Amino acid sequence: MGENSERKAWMGLLARAPAADLDRLWRAVGPMPEHEWLRAPEVGAVMVRGRAGAEGAAFNLGEMVVTRCAVRLADGRVGHGHVQGRGKDHAEQAALIDALMQGDEAARLRGAVLDPLARAEAARRADRAGKAAATRVDFFTLVRGED
Repeated sequence: MGENSERKAWMGLLARAPAADLDRLWRAVGPMPEHEWLRAPEVGAVMVRGRAGAEGAAFNLGEMVVTRCAVRLADGRVGHGHVQGRGKDHAEQAALIDALMQGDEAARLRGAVLDPLARAEAARRADRAGKAAATRVDFFTLVRGED
């Protein structure tokens, strides 16, 4: 996996993670690193676009509330966080982790924050798939010999 695709993966994981789970894991890591705001956490809206059947012409589905943040660590590394909803702390934590993942702390953060979040996400997906499978209906067609 390339560096950009790895970063895309951890940023997506941080954005999808429940804010409470991320907060608990982040606080266990240790003190917040020294940083400055490039963009303080701010709430806004983005237009969500869709396609019928994933093939047709794009259309505006509606707006979604998002929070974004950008930080610069004391050593110059820059991190960004974009999360759904109004979670300013969530966006800040995501931005700080993004910046830290670009340095020597990456392995420690992967083990302490990202891996537990990935396991929890996989468990949620498996639970959701199990619930959906329980409602599955198999349709079949009987062929009558009269036709």
